[in-house]
Amino acid sequence: MNSEPESSPDPADPNPALRARVPDHVAEGCFSTGAIVMTGPSEFIIDFLQTIGRPHRVASRVVIPHPVMPQFIDALQTNLDLYRNRFGDPPSPPTNPQQNQPRRPTPQEIYDDLKMADHVLSGAYANGVMIGHGASEFGLDFLTSFFPQSAVSSRVFVAAGQVPRLLDSLKGAVKQLEQRRQQQTGHPPEFPGNSINPTDGPSEPDTDPNRSDFGVDGGQGRYDGGSAPPNPDSPPDNDPLGDDSGPKA
Repeated sequence: MNSEPESSPDPADPNPALRARVPDHVAEGCFSTGAIVMTGPSEFIIDFLQTIGRPHRVASRVVIPHPVMPQFIDALQTNLDLYRNRFGDPPSPPTNPQQNQPRRPTPQEIYDDLKMADHVLSGAYANGVMIGHGASEFGLDFLTSFFPQSAVSSRVFVAAGQVPRLLDSLKGAVKQLEQRRQQQTGHPPEFPGNSINPTDGPSEPDTDPNRSDFGVDGGQGRYDGGSAPPNPDSPPDNDPLGDDSGPKA
């Protein structure tokens, strides 16, 4: 997708606008009604689910490095706070009754019931994200912020009422990793801003599809976690998400 270049950003601006190219194959995005968060040796994996109808499927898999996740959480929390200031508390989604469920299903049992296309298996890497919200949904544009051009690697829409649950799952995954590292080393892990050390193996995923069932609408906050400064040559023609600017982590 090609766009006309804009003038160079003001070098004196401490928060220059982040621009990212939107490839055609991700421009449409996907709507998610649930999420599974897993911890790998050096990354977090978020499987965004579609659980409307059968078969349930993994609509998008996003891979986020350990050091990036705490800053993504901070940016999403800030955007949720902006949402609450404008619209009030998001509506709580209905919860499925836990009757006739003697035990929580294992990760293998959950994934046996999920359809995952071949092109989703390897996931989409992201070291940054742009977050937008409206009255009823949030939009997450996951980015690869590499020189010379940032690009959107995955676009996911989530219902506003599901964002608090998603945040809980993300925070739980980070806390689980912190506890594992502390048990292994006797010291809490360091993230940049609190840098995190990779674990020695994957942890048990948060695989309750009812915990983070969620869905999407449009203010903006963003976290750009790129290690090299992007040199974008085009603005994102990808902002159906709203115009309320939020802070950049």
